[in-house]
Order: sequence, then structure tokens, then C-alpha cells
Amino acid sequence: MLLTMKSVHSLAHVCSRMTPMYISTTPGKYLQRCFASKTLEHTRKRKKPGGAGNRILSDAREVFEFNAWDHVEWDTEQEEAAQAAVAKNSTIKMSDDQRERFQSDAPKFWDSFYGIHDNRFFKDRHWLFTEFPELAPISNNEHSEPRSIFELGCGVGNTILPILQYSTETQLRVYGCDFSARAIEILRSQPQFDDKRCEVFVMDATQEEWNVPFEENSQDIIVMIFVLSAIEPSKMQGVLDNCYRYLKPGGLLMFRDYGRYDLAQLRFKSGKCLEDNFYVRGDGTMVYFFTEQELRSMQTKAGLVEEQLIVDRRLQVNRGRCLKMYRVWIQTKFRKPLLKS
Repeated sequence: MLLTMKSVHSLAHVCSRMTPMYISTTPGKYLQRCFASKTLEHTRKRKKPGGAGNRILSDAREVFEFNAWDHVEWDTEQEEAAQAAVAKNSTIKMSDDQRERFQSDAPKFWDSFYGIHDNRFFKDRHWLFTEFPELAPISNNEHSEPRSIFELGCGVGNTILPILQYSTETQLRVYGCDFSARAIEILRSQPQFDDKRCEVFVMDATQEEWNVPFEENSQDIIVMIFVLSAIEPSKMQGVLDNCYRYLKPGGLLMFRDYGRYDLAQLRFKSGKCLEDNFYVRGDGTMVYFFTEQELRSMQTKAGLVEEQLIVDRRLQVNRGRCLKMYRVWIQTKFRKPLLKS
């Protein structure tokens, strides 16, 4: 059974006020209420958010058996409800002056963000090596090839630190940059950080010319995880063009970010929209919500060749509050072609 956005919200409201029982949602269909944790013998969790998962919700009565479900299909009513929510919160656009302020002061807002959260924001991405096995440690031996990884928008090290922690490669070189000087400061202070194998620096990736400590055509892998969405749409293509420029021939650009109609987009209030599908959060940071067609077009235009493009629609469950949250992420892998001989 597929639940609509409207029925999900109303059901959650009712659930919070009822004793454990079965609740009728449509004639002949039933959904089990989420019991308190004492009633459940165990909690079965899904930690990785990957698009290759196979936990499929085939019986709506089992929705609270796990914390997340993969490959959730939307019916027409749910899709239309999402479109209506976005149309409503996008009706009023911010003024040119407001847009300029948020775009020009983006590093300041991110500094403030990391200043508030400090290293509490760091979370080891357990799913990282599952979704991007190319980042996984390579067995170290005298014949192992040197490799170089660059993360654009590295933040406080959610991707870089696991790579450094688990890899014993002597010829591994990791680079990272971020808008925020505060984020780089926090990353350097972490016990897992290894300045012999890693160099991190502050850089505005939207600049036409990148000031980086490596040559063009030098990176085996460039990583962008929830980064491009923080950049104003008119500058996204330039960022991807520079990724192509610094990848080795045969190098790989790995990407994960927000998809169109993700819960985060639907939650925005009116007046927070900068331009279509581009918003300002309460802390001043910006976020865009992509379609697969947009990402395919931009990366192909940069000269990259598609190897993977996954729209990851998932249902996350808050069992304690009996809430269902529909998330949409997009994951891609695009490769720089080898030079023709």
C-alpha cells in the first residue's frame, strides 16, 4: 500500500493520541500503530542510505519494523501533493538585495554554522565505502599505485577522516577544501587527521580559477557530497567544469546530494525561496534540490561520461513518534574519458 503525503501527516497526528491498536487508513486496509520502545523486542536499523539497498516495504503493516525502507514508490496523489507544496513555498521570491547578501556572505554563514555545532557535527559516514567502494582502503604493498583524492566541500571531515582512519596506503594523498575556515580548523584538530597524507585548505569553489596545491589532470577521484546544492545555480556548471579540469583522464567524480521533493524542500515556509528550487535555511545557508536530468546535463556538458545515476527515494521512520519521512537523494558517478592515443 502506498500512503499519500496528506494521509501520512494526518495519520501521524492521530497516532500520537491513541493507545496501541490497528488503525484503518482506507476501507479494508490497516496499518499498525507504532508502539513504544518497551513493546518492541528490538530495533532494527538501516544505517547506510545507499541507492543499492533492497529493504522493500511490501506490507504496510510492517512499516515500523525498520527505521528505513528503500526504493519507495510514489503514487500520483503524493507526487501532486509534493508539487503543490513546492509551488506554495516558491510563490514569494526574495529580493535581489536579499539574494546577493546570502550568496556573497555564504562563507560567513557556514563559519557560523560550524561555530555553533563545532565537532559535534562530525559523523562517521558508515555507508561511505558501501556506496563509493572506490574510496575504500586498498591493500598496501610495494606494488600499490599512488592515488590522489580531493573532496570539494569537505566540512569537518565526515568523508576525509574515515578514509585516513582505515587506509594504510603509504602512497595515498588526500586533499580537501571548504568555504568555511572554521570547518577546516575543526578538521585539522581531529585525532584522525594526518597531515602527512592529507592537506586541507579554505577555498571558494565558485571562483573561476581554483587555487589548489595540485596540478591539473592529477586527481584520481573528486568527491562532492551535499556540496553543489549549497552553490547558487548559475555557478554550478563552472564548478563541474573545474572538476573535469583537475581529474586525471580516467578519473572519477562521485556525487551525492538532495533530490527534488525531498522532505527538506517540502518543509520550507513561504518567503525562504531565492529562486526556483533554491532556498535559504534558518541559519542562512542555502540549498538546491536537483532532478536527475539537471545533473546528467551539467556533468555531460562538463565532458564527463555517466557511469551511475541513482534517484534514491527512501522512507525513514521515527518509531517513537509514529512519523514517516520521505527522503529523496541523487547519487552519481561520472568519469573523465581517457585520452585518445
